[in-house]
Amino acid sequence: MEIGFRPEAVTLDAAEGTPATVDRVEVIGEDAFAYLRLAAGHQVVARVPAARAPGRRAPRPDTRARRQLALMLTPYLIGLVGLVMVPALVTLGMSVTDYDLLRPPTWAGLDNFAALLDDPIFRVALLNSVVFALVAVPLRVLLALGLALLLHRRAAGVGTARTAALLPTAVPEIAYGLLWLWLFNPLYGPINQLLRVGGENGLTAFGRTPPQWLTDPTSARAGIILMSLFTMGETFVVLLAARRALPRDVYEMAAIEDATGWDVFRRITLPLLAPVLALLAVRDAVASLHFTFVPAFVVTDGGPPPYATTYLSLFVYQTGFEYLRYGYAAAATLVMMLLTVAAVLVQWRLIRRYRRFYQL
Repeated sequence: MEIGFRPEAVTLDAAEGTPATVDRVEVIGEDAFAYLRLAAGHQVVARVPAARAPGRRAPRPDTRARRQLALMLTPYLIGLVGLVMVPALVTLGMSVTDYDLLRPPTWAGLDNFAALLDDPIFRVALLNSVVFALVAVPLRVLLALGLALLLHRRAAGVGTARTAALLPTAVPEIAYGLLWLWLFNPLYGPINQLLRVGGENGLTAFGRTPPQWLTDPTSARAGIILMSLFTMGETFVVLLAARRALPRDVYEMAAIEDATGWDVFRRITLPLLAPVLALLAVRDAVASLHFTFVPAFVVTDGGPPPYATTYLSLFVYQTGFEYLRYGYAAAATLVMMLLTVAAVLVQWRLIRRYRRFYQL
C-alpha cells in the first residue's frame, strides 16, 4: 500500500531525547491508521491517517454517539413541541377567531387585534407591564449583584445568608402571595407597623401616613415591584458563581497597584461580569411578563381601581377564563409574545455593541 508520506523527511525524538529519522511507515490492523516506526526500533504513540486503498469503502461513522444524543434530546424536544410549539400554533389560530368555548369558533380575521387597540383596559395593562419591566428588572439584577459581591467570600454566616437569599425563590407562588398579603395589611401588617416606629398618631417618624399598599394605586404598584425583588434567588446564584469564577490574578495585580475598591469594581469586576449581567437582564425582561400574575391575582386582584395592577398576564387570564373570550385573549397573548421578542432583540443588539467595544 502506498502512503503519501516521505519517511526520510520526518524526524522525531527518540526515548533518549535524540533526533531519530523515521525508517518506515507500516499499516497495522484495519483501522486505517499508519504507525510510525523509528530507525532505532521504538514505536511512536502518535498515529497518522493512512491513505485508503482504491476501491475500499470509507469506515462507517459512529452512530452510537448520535443515538445517545438523540435519546437525551428526546424528552426536551417532546416538551418543546407539546408545551411550546403546539400551544403557540393553537394560540395563533384562535387569535383570528371569535370563540367562547360554548359555540364553535367563527372566523374574525384581524378584528380581535383592532379591538385591542381601542380597548382602554388593554392599554393600561400594557403600560403597567412595560413600567414594571423597566423598574423591576434593573432593581432585581442590581440587588442580586450586590448580594453576590457581598457573599462571594468564605466567612462566618455566609452560608446562612446565601440560603436566606435563595429561600424565597423556593416558596410556592400562591403561598408567597398570601404571605405578602399579610405583610401589606395597612393596619396590622408588619411593614406598616415597622414604619410607624418613632411616629405618633399612626404616622411614620417623618410625619407621613404609611403606604396604603392595597388601596392606593401608586403604593400597590410599588408593592408588586417589592414582592418581585425577593424572588431574585436564581439571578443571585448565577452571579455568585460567576464572581467566584473570576481569575484571582487580576485582583492580585490590582492590590499590588494599590487600587481602591471602587476602581476594582469599575475596571475589573463589572467588565468581566457584564456579559452575565446582560444575559440575566434579557432573561428577567422576558420573564417579567409573567412575574406579575400571581402577585396581582392573589394580593390586589388587578386593583385598586382603575386597574392599577392589571398587567398583561392578568388581563389575558381574566379575558379568557372569566369572560370566556378566548379569541380575544389569544390575540393579547400574541402581543405578549411580540413584546418578548422585541425585548430580546433590543438587548441582544446592546450585547453585540458591548462585545465590539471591549473586543470580546
